[in-house]
Amino acid sequence: RDAMGGLIWSGAAVTLLGLAGLVWCIAKVAAARRAGLSDTDLRARLQRVVMLNFAALLVSALGLMLVVAGILLA
Repeated sequence: RDAMGGLIWSGAAVTLLGLAGLVWCIAKVAAARRAGLSDTDLRARLQRVVMLNFAALLVSALGLMLVVAGILLA
């Protein structure tokens, strides 16, 4: 039972890490839009952020899977 609690809390930590990554991506996009870059420069910057956004979303989803697994196994 204690191991399942650890699984839940570690999953919550991983989920928060993914959410922090998503917030960071939002901040980077907002900063890029405020920078007044040309269309091609803005597009290049956004393409890099999109890949990081997908990675953060994946980390967040994996964390939620850990939480659900911990709840189901408890």
